[in-house]
Amino acid sequence: MDGFWSGLRDRFWVLPMLCAAVAVVVAVLLSELDETLGTADALPFLFSGGPEGARVLLSAIITSMISFTGLVFSITIVVLQLTSSQFSPRVLRTFLQDRLNQLTLGVFIATFVYALVVLRDVSGTNEQNPFVPQVALTVAFGLVLASVVVFLIYIHHITQSIRVATIIRTVGNETRRVLERRYPSDVVPAPRVALPEGPGRVVASGTLGVVQRIDDDDLAHLAAQQGVTICLLRAVGEFVPARAPLAEIHGGDRLDDETVRSAIGVGSERNFDQDVGFGFRQLTDIAERAISPGINDPTTAVQAVDQMHDLLRRLATRPLPPRQVVREGRLLVDVPQPGLGDYLALAVDEIARWGADDERVLRRLRVMLADLEHAALPVHRSAVLEVLGRLDTVGDQRTVAGRVDALAPSDVGVR
Repeated sequence: MDGFWSGLRDRFWVLPMLCAAVAVVVAVLLSELDETLGTADALPFLFSGGPEGARVLLSAIITSMISFTGLVFSITIVVLQLTSSQFSPRVLRTFLQDRLNQLTLGVFIATFVYALVVLRDVSGTNEQNPFVPQVALTVAFGLVLASVVVFLIYIHHITQSIRVATIIRTVGNETRRVLERRYPSDVVPAPRVALPEGPGRVVASGTLGVVQRIDDDDLAHLAAQQGVTICLLRAVGEFVPARAPLAEIHGGDRLDDETVRSAIGVGSERNFDQDVGFGFRQLTDIAERAISPGINDPTTAVQAVDQMHDLLRRLATRPLPPRQVVREGRLLVDVPQPGLGDYLALAVDEIARWGADDERVLRRLRVMLADLEHAALPVHRSAVLEVLGRLDTVGDQRTVAGRVDALAPSDVGVR
C-alpha cells in the first residue's frame, strides 16, 4: 500500500487533477453562497457588472487559461526532450515529479474549470431576472492574477532547472535522501547471519520489470507467522524476467507465493524509493555523455564526479550493514544489496574508460579515490584500493598508447 501511494504521489497528473476537483467544489459553494446571501451591494470591491459583462469576463478567462495551459505544456515537453537528449533519459523523472511544474499546470487548469463552472450559474439578462455570483466572479479574477504570478515563477524555475548544475545537484540531493534512509549513520551494524543451507522453495516473479522496493517488515511478518526464512534473489534496482526466480523460502511450504510477491514492488523502471544505485547511474550517465566526442564537455563530467565524491564519502565513512531482519536470533528476511565496491565501480570504471583520453577527468577521479582511501573505514579501504588500482591501469594504458603514437611514422608517404 505504501508503494501505491508513493507511486500515485509521483504521477504528473495527480496534483493538476486534484486542483481541478477543488476548483469545482469551490465554484459550486461560492455560487450557492452568492445565491443564499445576496451580496449585491454588501462589499464595494466585488464584481458589479451585469450578466452580460460576467459572461464576457468568464469567457475571456476560459480562453486565456486554455492558451496558458497549452503554453506551459509545450514548454515542459521541450524541456523534457532537451534534457533527455543532452543529459540522460533517466533524469526525466526529476522534471515529471517537480512539484512546481505540477502546481503550475494545476493552477491553470483549476482557473479554467472554476470559470467554466461559475459561467453555468450566471443567468438572465441585465433587464430580466439577472443573477451574477459576485463573490465567485471576484475570486475568478483573483485566480487569473494568481495564474500570472505562477506563470512568471514557472518561467524562472524552468530556465533554472535545465541548467546542468541544477540537474546534477537535484540528482545528488535525491540520492542523499535515499542514502540516509537506507544507511543511517547512527545505526550500530549487526553481524551478518549465515543463510540457511541447501536450496529452498523458489518463488517466481509474476511479471517482468525492475525491483523498485522491498517491504522488509511485511516479509518479516509473513516469515515469523509461518516459521520460515525468506531470501530475496534480486536486489533493489535489478531486472527480473517474468517467471524468473525472485525469492527462496526456507523451512516450510505453507506460505503463498502471491503473498510474498505482493511485498516486492516490481515496475517498469528504477526509482528513488530504495535504490541508492539509481542516483549513481544517473550521474554516471551524465558524465559519460558529457565526455563523449559529440558533446566534449569535461567540466560537466567533473561536476557529476564531484557529486558522487560526496555520496561515496558518506558511504565510505559509515558501516553498511547487511539488509537482514533478525528476531530472537532467527533470520527472517535476507535481501541482497550492493557494497561500497559496487558503488565505486559504478562511479569510476565507466567514466575512466570513456574519459581515458581526458587527463582532467582522470585526475579528478584520482583525487576522489585518494580522499576516500584516507577517509574510509578500515573495512572499506580494500574496495577503494582495488578501484584505484584499476584506474591506475587505465592511466598506464593511456601513457603507453601516447608513446606508441609518438613513435608511429608520419602519415606522409605511408598511405
